[in-house]
Amino acid sequence: MSATILLTGGAGFIGSHTYVALVNAGYDVVIVDNFSNSDLCVPDQLELITGCPVTAYRADVSDAAAMDRIFATHDFDAVIHFAAKKSVPQSLARPQNFFDSNTTALLTLMRVMERHAVDAIVYSSSATVYGKPEALPIPEHAPLSYTNPYGLSKLIGEQFLNQKARGKPGWAVGILRYFNPAGAHPSGLIGEGPLSDGGNLMPLVAKVAMRQLPCIDIYGHDYGTPDGTGIRDYIHVCDLAEGHVLSLGRLLQRRRSHTVNLGKGQGYSVLDVIKTYEAISGQRIPYRLRPRRAGDVAASFADPSLAEGVLGFRAQRDLAEMCRSSWAWEMERHQGQKRICAVPFKAPAHRSEVQIDQMPLALRTQQIWQVPWHKKSAQGAL
Repeated sequence: MSATILLTGGAGFIGSHTYVALVNAGYDVVIVDNFSNSDLCVPDQLELITGCPVTAYRADVSDAAAMDRIFATHDFDAVIHFAAKKSVPQSLARPQNFFDSNTTALLTLMRVMERHAVDAIVYSSSATVYGKPEALPIPEHAPLSYTNPYGLSKLIGEQFLNQKARGKPGWAVGILRYFNPAGAHPSGLIGEGPLSDGGNLMPLVAKVAMRQLPCIDIYGHDYGTPDGTGIRDYIHVCDLAEGHVLSLGRLLQRRRSHTVNLGKGQGYSVLDVIKTYEAISGQRIPYRLRPRRAGDVAASFADPSLAEGVLGFRAQRDLAEMCRSSWAWEMERHQGQKRICAVPFKAPAHRSEVQIDQMPLALRTQQIWQVPWHKKSAQGAL
């Protein structure tokens, strides 16, 4: 019998790609997402990609009562925890929101896991826990710090989980520190489409290429880097998803906790990304040079050797493939060739009688907007 995995934030950018990788690896997966920063079409897109029904709950991880009911409905073997806010600029403007979403919600999840005897978790961390790195590439034993509230929230989460694993024998924790996910699934059905501006570079570059923005702002052009712009370790989201599957497998098979970097191990500058995207898309991408942004560092890229030794992980896809798949995703969703959200749907008089899993695919997506949503036999569990 395959293991059943709870995927929090599973409708988001990285979560949705990890869902596909988990299903392809033979796992049964249940999504919990509050859809605050993800498209309500995503579960149906996942069904089209995998050819399997999707079970998802529209709920917030910080809602302990809702999470208890979900855990009571499913016999989970492990959790992969993505649900969190991630924008550095937004964290500087609204730090309390980040601690509520990233720290308090994690504690709620850990308590629910303990009540239901689930003791394995893969935690989505970040390279921001290294603060301003002292040396490059960055190994896992580098000093930990932070330069913004987002980084602090992730560092606190890591420490909570490490203390839990030390104090509770049997708990297995996989902490994955990754750098800058980019690209999209080769189907063009899912990709990076946040509902709020998280500040990620590639979606902004794509918007300029699509003529949705006049130009892109480059924050910092006087760093001590070859072209003066910031350098980051970009990793294809499909590589990243596969890394989560490898981490999960180690937790379930060996019960061995681990903390590893997931990165390409190679840094690309902002101008590298822009020029590569121009070459792939055939579009000119104007940019403006701006002063440095608070909380940013000049360069950050991983030493991924420990992930290869512990998990057998190595990122395979290069920057050109990240840009190519991103551009294909943008073209598909904006041309409407594979979108299914435009079908009109009239809500029934008695919504509680609707069996969402029996609706046609597009109508089912529209119903998400009408009622708190989940699918299959879990109807009514919330």
